[in-house]
Amino acid sequence: MAGSKKYSIAVLTSVVFLAEIVFWLITLSAYYALSADSEFRLENESSLYFFAVIPVVIIFYYYFSIRGNISIKRLSDQHLSGNITKGASNWRVGLKYFLFRMGIGFLIIALCNPQYGKTEVEGKSEGIELMIALDVSNSMLARDLSDSRTRLDIAKLAIERLTKKLHGDKIGIVVFAGSAYTQLPITSDYNAAKLFLSGVNTGMMSAQGTAVSAAIDECLNAFDLENGTNKAIIVISDGENHEQGAIESASFAKEQGVQIHTIGMGTIKGTPIELYRGDRKTGVKKDQDGNTVITKLNEDFLVEISKIGKGTYTRANKTNVGLNVLLDELKKINKTVLSKDRFLTYEDHFQSYLAIAMILLLIYLLIPINSNRNVELNLFSE
Repeated sequence: MAGSKKYSIAVLTSVVFLAEIVFWLITLSAYYALSADSEFRLENESSLYFFAVIPVVIIFYYYFSIRGNISIKRLSDQHLSGNITKGASNWRVGLKYFLFRMGIGFLIIALCNPQYGKTEVEGKSEGIELMIALDVSNSMLARDLSDSRTRLDIAKLAIERLTKKLHGDKIGIVVFAGSAYTQLPITSDYNAAKLFLSGVNTGMMSAQGTAVSAAIDECLNAFDLENGTNKAIIVISDGENHEQGAIESASFAKEQGVQIHTIGMGTIKGTPIELYRGDRKTGVKKDQDGNTVITKLNEDFLVEISKIGKGTYTRANKTNVGLNVLLDELKKINKTVLSKDRFLTYEDHFQSYLAIAMILLLIYLLIPINSNRNVELNLFSE
């Protein structure tokens, strides 16, 4: 339509309707045909909302086409108008829109990621079973490692950091003082471990002391010693006032193939145990004779337990409890299969639709709106 003064809105409207009919006829026919098969699905169905952009594309198409016609009418006389649009034609404008519209449509389908073909896959979770024995006796309220945190606060923070570095392993928590009980049965749910850990405090145990023997025994009872999974125990304590039997319990654990690692909380010098009511300090703990109780780290005891249990000992230094050293040791333990799951996976086919979209948009870019390329009248010109 060389030499025409304006684009025909009627013709361009016909192109819009044709593009919508062709696209939706192809798309919906394919969708309903494939939907009858259970092996077909759209992975990202929410991407269908992007089709809301199509009316916007149509509006811009009309807007720039009409604006181009108005510009021609205002800025040129009859002779100049013919020169401005020389070589331009409705079919070029319509073809470019058709290609652009189809390309955008197939691009949105690619975003939805059509999947076809189910494959059953077996997934394995490998790791070790890990029980943490946490001392919650009153001596863990001492603040010799930090002015702002108690020994127990630092220990809880260390356990939380540890769970963030575990992958595939199972974890459980035993709390102990004068006795011991399982706070969290062994699980692979680290969020549950974090939740149970938040509720740990020294008021949980009525009997005071540091019954490491009971703690080790409770950890062993939490394990299934017959399942063949490699296991380890981490004892976090200041080691004070330990009761008899800890050496025997550690020896029994070693016989069962369970490593024992210990972390010492506190300082050799020691410190008084501060007493609080809410956030207000009320004094320090005293014995029956009125003397201030000084709590010290019993390092020799914890070292001995770790040696018997073929594990490692680390001493907390301020808020650093030596997690890196402990993690390195845990990584040396051979991982075993903790669980097996079978699940379905689908084959992606977004690549085909993406390729079609890219080809259509490339052709769209290569077609000029007019042969001499003197002017750009609308959204779909080069």
